[in-house]
Amino acid sequence: MNIETDGSLRSTEKIPLISVRDLRGDDQNRKLEVAEEIGQAARNFGFFRICDHGIDLDLIEATYEAGRRFFAQRDAQKLDYYIGKSSNHRGYVPFTEKGDYADEVNRSYEAFDLGLDLPADDPDYLAGNRLLGPNVWPDVPGFQETVSQYYNEISALGRIICGALEMHLKLAPGTMTQHMTKPISQLRLLHYVRQPHIKDHQSVNMGAHTDYECLTLLHTRNQGLQVLRKDDTWMDVPVDPAALVVNIGDMLEAWSNGLLLSTPHRVLNLSPERFSLPYFVAANYSTIIQPFDALVNEERPELYQPFMAGAHLERMLMRDFPYLRRLKASRRAAQMNPIQNPFEQRLNKKKS
Repeated sequence: MNIETDGSLRSTEKIPLISVRDLRGDDQNRKLEVAEEIGQAARNFGFFRICDHGIDLDLIEATYEAGRRFFAQRDAQKLDYYIGKSSNHRGYVPFTEKGDYADEVNRSYEAFDLGLDLPADDPDYLAGNRLLGPNVWPDVPGFQETVSQYYNEISALGRIICGALEMHLKLAPGTMTQHMTKPISQLRLLHYVRQPHIKDHQSVNMGAHTDYECLTLLHTRNQGLQVLRKDDTWMDVPVDPAALVVNIGDMLEAWSNGLLLSTPHRVLNLSPERFSLPYFVAANYSTIIQPFDALVNEERPELYQPFMAGAHLERMLMRDFPYLRRLKASRRAAQMNPIQNPFEQRLNKKKS
């Protein structure tokens, strides 16, 4: 990959594709080489693709099929699992559950959200934590078994990629991953539909945003995902069934003291129908996210104020889910001003 000396990618360059097979091996030198490839891509662009990742493509296809069978049901059946009925943000997200994004003029997607599947007697869940606890599982044959297996494998891969970034940043092993023992990581099964009346196929379905967690590992089978370059132009992300797209999120930007940037991205209405599987690698709920001491010095002082991982994710989900805003309003704590994400400053600057 050719990188300009100022660290930005040339407009003709593609998002880098990196084999991560050796991250699962015993050759430490090869691990360091792959970690450096990942780190440079993360620094210079915020997005990259990985292949040879170790997740069986048949499992990925089976997960898509489980999602397809769920979304093919009647609305009344799907709404039995409406996320607003859950006490810990799990379940079906209907087309009507729209976030607060100004550029989502033609937003039309539904989702099924789940996370770390904890037992019903988990103490955090019993204490009312909205991001931890048992999943909601639909009555679709094979859904729970297939999606659970995919969740386990993609979460393990996420920890491996975090470990590679620890190596790149010259952090002690476990600096990040020790804070991921009971993470608020989420998996979404997404189903986009371009409505028949939409003639502008370049219109936005999911609005421009950053991801709120540490990393996102995404599998997609259809075009439509775009990344915001450093020159404020949008770039299409290639589709490769054998690859996963990885991007930096808000928590890792703060942890790395801005060395790795959370990159804005969006989804267009390029396809009549589009499925994707984003997995969001996050820290534990109560983890305080602030720049690691090893990445702070006189030349690069601490650039981010500390924040709690769970509080940041809850605040951003409030923007994305009207049912959460209604719940908050019902408790006489309505949000009067639009919810802003400080990690999306590039987007705000672009609009002004």
